[in-house]
Amino acid sequence: MSTLVYSVAASPILIAFVLTAVMRRISLARGLLDVPNERSSHATPTPRGGGAAIVMGSLGAWCVLRAMHVLDNDLFMALAVGGLAIAIVGLIDDRRPLRASVRLVVHIAAAIWSVVWLGKLPLANLGGMPFVTTAAVEAVAVLGIVWVLNLFNFMDGIDGIAASEAVFVSWGGALLLMLGGGAPGVAAVELALGSACVGFLVWNWPPAKIFMGDVGSGYLGYVLAVLALAGARENPATFWVWLILGGVFFVDATFTLVRRMLRGERVYQAHRSHAYQWLARRWHSHKRVTLTVLAINVLWLLPCATYVVVNPRQALVATLVALLPVLGAAAAAGSGRSETR
Repeated sequence: MSTLVYSVAASPILIAFVLTAVMRRISLARGLLDVPNERSSHATPTPRGGGAAIVMGSLGAWCVLRAMHVLDNDLFMALAVGGLAIAIVGLIDDRRPLRASVRLVVHIAAAIWSVVWLGKLPLANLGGMPFVTTAAVEAVAVLGIVWVLNLFNFMDGIDGIAASEAVFVSWGGALLLMLGGGAPGVAAVELALGSACVGFLVWNWPPAKIFMGDVGSGYLGYVLAVLALAGARENPATFWVWLILGGVFFVDATFTLVRRMLRGERVYQAHRSHAYQWLARRWHSHKRVTLTVLAINVLWLLPCATYVVVNPRQALVATLVALLPVLGAAAAAGSGRSETR
């Protein structure tokens, strides 16, 4: 990529930093605060909705990249239109809670929109796991997008964790795409997304001065899922790379959901039973948990994902090797454990 492309991709850092400050001032003036309750992991009322800065910063950069013909129209439409829909419903929900059914309809519609724009998805041969029809592949892709955008919302429960995870996954994904020599447009988009998250993270780092809210968490989950599918169009192994990079979030959110379902609990009800939430209470520190997740990402998951890029035929085995220790650690930390015990 050229120096100009790198400059455009880095520009959201300053843009998101300034816009987050603006959003914080607006939220304070209008009383848009996240007030602590028995399910909260914070102790003081904190402004929310700062994720709007991530949305505006990344979308602005993508528009420039599209005008430069770095970003193709199909991916731009999938990201911009679907991402805006997710962000808008999240912003409304931050101000006045919406029914879960309303949010779900928008989530599914946005996921279908992105799959249609992305076109044929070469997922049928990944890891030797065949799907019977193209429709089945697309259905799995839609469900996957909906799950990832919701799990990002579930995992946005302590200071800095969701934004720093998004920085790692997007910048790590961009680095490995460039290492593999494919999808330069996707890599540029990832760099811009990570930059926007860095600008916001300055304000969200523990102790957080503002939360991203549903407007940011849902948007990040949607965009990262779409980018994973977009990268897989050119190189199917990219799917496994993204799964490994986001391993901490995928494992903790999924394992927690399964355990709660098996107990017959309402999965849509707010709770504090994710592994990272148990650790935050046990350690009395958001920063320590967030730094621990970053350490796992950089020291373990990034090398595993790099191995997949170099040895794509071993993608499925490498993914299992990467995620099984994470699963064990999540279970030991209390992922999904009943809060009444």
